[in-house]
Amino acid sequence: MPNYFEPEIECASRETLREIQSQKLAAMAKRCYENVPFYRKKFDEIGLKPEDIKSIDDLSKLPFTVKQDLRDTYPFGMVAVPRSELARVHASSGTTGKQTVVAYTRHDLDVWAHSAARSIVGTGGTKDDFVHVSYGYGLFTGGLGLHDGAEALGATVIPVSSGNTNRQVQILQDYESDILCCTPSYAMYIGETVRDKGIDPKSLKVRIGIFGAEPWTEEMRREIENALAIRAFDIYGLSEIAGPGVACECEEQAGMHVQEDFFYPEIIDPVTGEQLPDGEEGELVFTCIGKEALPLIRYRTRDIASLTHETCKCGRTLVRMTKPKGRTDDMLIIRGINVFPSQIESVLLDLGMAPNYRMIVDRQNNLDTLEVQVEMNESMFADTVRSLERVEKTIANALQSTLNIAAKITLLEPKSIERSEGKAKRVIDKRNIV
Repeated sequence: MPNYFEPEIECASRETLREIQSQKLAAMAKRCYENVPFYRKKFDEIGLKPEDIKSIDDLSKLPFTVKQDLRDTYPFGMVAVPRSELARVHASSGTTGKQTVVAYTRHDLDVWAHSAARSIVGTGGTKDDFVHVSYGYGLFTGGLGLHDGAEALGATVIPVSSGNTNRQVQILQDYESDILCCTPSYAMYIGETVRDKGIDPKSLKVRIGIFGAEPWTEEMRREIENALAIRAFDIYGLSEIAGPGVACECEEQAGMHVQEDFFYPEIIDPVTGEQLPDGEEGELVFTCIGKEALPLIRYRTRDIASLTHETCKCGRTLVRMTKPKGRTDDMLIIRGINVFPSQIESVLLDLGMAPNYRMIVDRQNNLDTLEVQVEMNESMFADTVRSLERVEKTIANALQSTLNIAAKITLLEPKSIERSEGKAKRVIDKRNIV
């Protein structure tokens, strides 16, 4: 029997949700116009008044917001409340430019905590669980998001943060952690460490894994579930919206339930900006109808997904989004063909390879080249050169069939690709594309 954290919302009728969303959107449009000069200018440019927004059906009248807007108004130009009302500030890493700074009131932190608590309960978590949080703590939103969610649920938090993987495994054993929260690539690394130490994963008490912050495939889910003897669930969030807990899978593992009373989702055509119907894949867009400090309007996430409003078998009526297959800005165009790292990961795992790989894209004589470096399994390391060549050829053929592009395959020694305690770096693009 499924459990709910807030059943009155999670199982509300579509009519009730629509009423909540319409009321919140109208109030948000007014607040943005009155308190955020960026949005006032945007509204005025298109002749839009806050009173024009009366229901959620009016959402398409509103302008889009993109990450560059946050950088252009750095650090607090998009904040809609006085500085004295802020309770916390987070920021992205800023690896591709200025940091994107996000701010929260006390109300916003409660919204985030409730979203994360709903997510934990949806995966089968309870107030009696010990929640082992191996996301990074600090300006990154990962660690504190699930930390606060577990506390809101009444569970016990183990704030381990990332790093020192041997110690992570020791704590999983000694503290008898029930739930592990980290990136999927780090979960695989923990699973490898458990195996290398000769520990039977079934001897660990952990039964649930809540993994996010990077795209991962169904094949990788199975790898993690086998490596740690758990059920692995996808959680979604992004710094600009609210970190982990914006959406999360339930025990049905049939899409991620979006906390749509706080974060209203759309799928749009990334080229035209037109809204797309349920089931069609496009760019995921969020409007923060439940936030005070940073109420972003139609924020383009660059994540590629689709939505369904069908009631889930778990009883939740909240809209579900698919696992993002990648990002429009992570998508590589190689010889005119769109390539996502997740496609390569899926092929490798289907062939029984370890999910440790990297893609190296280069340009020689004005022609794009793709090399995929793949770690061998321990069992392959002693194979003959001829048998390894056969493996390389099998992988190359499978990638050619899936991607319709030729790739050079290079097999590497086990553990030769650096492990990540956060988001895995899968792509090295050496092309100087201006």
